[in-house]
Amino acid sequence: MRRRTLLLAAVAGVACVPLRSLAQQPAKLRRVGFLYFGSRESAIETGRYAKFIEGMKEFGYEEGKNLFLETRFAGGDDRRVAGLAEDLVRTNPEVIVSAGTQVNHALSRATSTVPVVMVTGDPVGEGLATSLAHPGRNFTGMTGITYELAGKQADLLVGALPGLSRLAVLVNPSNAGHARQLADVEEVARRHGARVLVVKARSPDEIVRAFETMARARSGAVLVFGDTFFVQERRRIAELAYKHKLPSMAQTPDYPEAGLCLSYGRNNRETFKRVAVYVDKILKGAKAADLPIEQPTVLELVINLHTAKAIGFAVPQELLLRADRVIE
Repeated sequence: MRRRTLLLAAVAGVACVPLRSLAQQPAKLRRVGFLYFGSRESAIETGRYAKFIEGMKEFGYEEGKNLFLETRFAGGDDRRVAGLAEDLVRTNPEVIVSAGTQVNHALSRATSTVPVVMVTGDPVGEGLATSLAHPGRNFTGMTGITYELAGKQADLLVGALPGLSRLAVLVNPSNAGHARQLADVEEVARRHGARVLVVKARSPDEIVRAFETMARARSGAVLVFGDTFFVQERRRIAELAYKHKLPSMAQTPDYPEAGLCLSYGRNNRETFKRVAVYVDKILKGAKAADLPIEQPTVLELVINLHTAKAIGFAVPQELLLRADRVIE
């Protein structure tokens, strides 16, 4: 009889607990990795990391509550990437956000099971996915359609400079995707009667020497290929282009905001926010192999007219009218 009385009292006690209190049990802590090829400072200054955090918050994930982020930053040093990728995989994240072509490849070697959400890259061309519609492996996310884009960037830049005889192209030899972009750029340059000078850099000192090489070769403009290390060094690149009075083109708005003349491509800040969609789906049970890889649908043309005027680059009116944003 006493046991029955105690049991009824316990049940009554639970019944008295407000439903809201029962609902406020600690949420499951989700563990997400974040590996960025550039520096921590670059990821923060460009707003990319903040946009990712913003995207995660929109799905209800907040650090200190139900989200633990394991972050790693390579500082643009390709020699560190493999070790950082292996170290990150050992922390057993449920999913990893990969920012940088070099990072994609390092993670593909470090794991075939942990889902990876890419911010950029050519997953099919680089063997990371079977197709965009059906990735088939542990990689999904975004592709920058960089290879088709490079030719368009060259066309815009060379077309704005009648009589240009030599176009310099700044590439990072550690970026596997850059070699495949050159064919499109060289075809565009030939069509305009210009030759291409390929200059390579994977460190700050090499960037300085690359621009000295451009100057000695009397290059008339420079196209900067998309690369997370170059984004990290965007101010240095902009200053050197200004110093040598080179009209310049890059892929993202980070560059003209830092002083480069032109950019044409996607807004990577919004891309970092968009990858949160993939992370959320995977945390809720979706498989990376089944999530179609997304191509950017909006490309922006940004012009730093102040820099262009300062170096004597007369931006055609047609280009100014097409611009999504003009910095004066």
